[in-house]
Amino acid sequence: MDTRDSDVRFLKRYAIGSTTVIVLMAVTAFVRQPQNQRFGEIDVERINIVEPDGKLRMVISNRPRSIGPIYKGKPFGYKGGNRPGIIFFNDEGTENGGLTLRGARASDGKYQASTHMSFDQFDQDQIVVLNYSDDNGNRQAGLTFSDRTDRPIIEFANELDSIQKLPDGPAKTAAMQQLRQPIRNGVVQAAPRVFIGRDRAKASALRLFDPMGRPRVVLQVDSLGVPRLEFLNDSGRVVSRLPQGQ
Repeated sequence: MDTRDSDVRFLKRYAIGSTTVIVLMAVTAFVRQPQNQRFGEIDVERINIVEPDGKLRMVISNRPRSIGPIYKGKPFGYKGGNRPGIIFFNDEGTENGGLTLRGARASDGKYQASTHMSFDQFDQDQIVVLNYSDDNGNRQAGLTFSDRTDRPIIEFANELDSIQKLPDGPAKTAAMQQLRQPIRNGVVQAAPRVFIGRDRAKASALRLFDPMGRPRVVLQVDSLGVPRLEFLNDSGRVVSRLPQGQ
């Protein structure tokens, strides 16, 4: 046997064996790393917090990597890419509220800003909302509680998708208007019930609404510091006011 051939075969076996050992050592070192690690600072564009089965519980992201609506683990509605902040998910992997924020000044010097934190009704949309919105100084900030239908939001989304596929015309327009009605077949789809905050007229206010979303009691201190309490009927007309004569 040629000694050179024997040396070549030995070197090949040695190289393969050494590579295998190094790979095993690297994998073992990685596996044996402690689960709890400490970092002084991390730059990241998105973090997914998941359950052991992979279901999402929270997504923290920048704008481009932000997630769109999710229902039981499946995307629906619109795509992501426009909700920087934190989105929460329930035990079924369905979106359950979140915290989003934005703010920028345009080239003309005017600005728009908002911070929005909401919690969703099960299988539905937001019913508790803490919101600040500002259109170049025309601002509102407050806490709103709402009622929503028990109809799952995915049914609304599927109906909307079907309507959007219709050819443009009167039938499509009518179907879209019907879909967005606050009351459908005698059932309220969404209605505010309580608002407390500072409105765009610079008044501090507490507004109470009936189950149809109509304001019935308004307690406020206006921009001039004048207090007022009003009771309204279901047509929106003030039927009683304190102090009287204002």
